[in-house]
Amino acid sequence: MVQGQSALGSAANRNFISNAGVVETSDGLVVIDALGSPTLAEELLAALRTLSPKPVTHVIVTHYHADHIYGLQAFKAAGAQVIAHRAALEYLHSDTAARRLVASRDELFPWVDETTRLVEADRWIDGPTRLTLGGVAFVLQPVGPAHTPEDLVVHVPARRVLFAGDLVFRGRVPFVGLADSRQWIASLETLLGFAVDVVVPGHGPASTSARADLELTRDYLMHLRRTMGEAARNMEPFEEAYARTDWSRFEGLPLFKAANRINAYNTYLLMEQESK
Repeated sequence: MVQGQSALGSAANRNFISNAGVVETSDGLVVIDALGSPTLAEELLAALRTLSPKPVTHVIVTHYHADHIYGLQAFKAAGAQVIAHRAALEYLHSDTAARRLVASRDELFPWVDETTRLVEADRWIDGPTRLTLGGVAFVLQPVGPAHTPEDLVVHVPARRVLFAGDLVFRGRVPFVGLADSRQWIASLETLLGFAVDVVVPGHGPASTSARADLELTRDYLMHLRRTMGEAARNMEPFEEAYARTDWSRFEGLPLFKAANRINAYNTYLLMEQESK
């Protein structure tokens, strides 16, 4: 795997804020997620050539957020087939995706520029899918809608490895956005049932303490829902609820200051809707 920085995407870090995984098979290399710019993907391809003469045959996308997909065009140019969940099509064809790309071309220039484009999958899956690539079995398990509608995790049973995408943010506060946090929590419970020794999260270092790291993300989401849900039910103003909430368990984590307030606000709005 390659590990991105625990930071927000910027021109200074080239949008290198997410992880990518690699599994070697007898036929070639299978990459999980494509990094946050074409340049990063090209650098990964160059690094892989120093480790193996085999080509990258497939890229499996865990979800279509910018920091995981802007490198796809480099892998396509190298001949790889892209696999993702069909639920991503709605986002790909949305104004939101188009606007995000326009903004990224400005904010992440020159690493994301006018030549950077959104890349659709060559193969869309609709449900749990078992693939055998170069003699290695890959289990693609949809777990959305959670972080995104199209969330996939990739289990490699023979290696006892799980590539968890952004269902797991290890050692940092996750970006919740407009996620369905109730389903996200349920999906984390599903992941706890996989027989694995190593979990590769979407952000942060690989984990050999899978339960503890899955539980950290789960517990953070549950804390958001419990505290913001109580405020929404009592019609307490968000600012007052946020100020009185005890964040001490999480406030020392990376990106707490950058992400927690917007996470709490979006959860407050979500809980208002759920309580109707």
